[in-house]
Amino acid sequence: MIAAPSGAGRVGGSGASPFDAHRDDYDDVLNRGLSVSGENAAYFARRRIEWLVGRLREIGERPSSVLDYGCGHGSSAPLFLEILGAERVLGVEKSSGLLEAARARHADDRVRFVAREAAEPDGGFDLAFCNGVFHHVAPEERAGEVQFLRKSLRPGGLLAFWENNAWNPGTRLVMSRIPFDQGTRPLAATQARRMLKAGGFSILRTDHLFLFPGFLRGLRFLEPLFAAVPAGAQYQVLCRPD
Repeated sequence: MIAAPSGAGRVGGSGASPFDAHRDDYDDVLNRGLSVSGENAAYFARRRIEWLVGRLREIGERPSSVLDYGCGHGSSAPLFLEILGAERVLGVEKSSGLLEAARARHADDRVRFVAREAAEPDGGFDLAFCNGVFHHVAPEERAGEVQFLRKSLRPGGLLAFWENNAWNPGTRLVMSRIPFDQGTRPLAATQARRMLKAGGFSILRTDHLFLFPGFLRGLRFLEPLFAAVPAGAQYQVLCRPD
């Protein structure tokens, strides 16, 4: 079993983010931690969005606007344009260092990056996406951040909530190898669903992904069969505001 990387700095709270020091070596740090999986951060980023797009197609959804909450250095933004076919992406990030990197790396009129402190939910997004963010948010601040996500979505919009699987030993191993993940605790899918339901979301489905490491990549065609089993390194909770 393998683990996928976190997506961003701690989003809630105030003060400097532990991610600020990794403005220039964010990819290197992630890839060193992930090397035990046989894959790199780019693989996991693409696969998450491919999986999401497949689930959206099943329910007849094709979002055109995306809020990338905890966007890190913006690596998912071009994938939303390419794979999802989004027309507008707004990345929100707590870490000023990663925010600067995102703006420097991605020049596209369809993509914009703003600081979390400056972001106001406008109720206009088709899709909100977050990956590996909430284990960096203090527990007492999570309810407020869930409300930020809910209020950012239009009626009938969707949230794709990705987190590291607390029950996967590979996830724990990889997190122990990444400096900004050390000392954090991933959320179990059961915990995430309770949090999202309490925040006014209806759960559509939960999928677990990234079961097979690189040396077993030939078996990955079987992953859809195991998506309901809480064994993969990450999970996605797909949900809508009530």
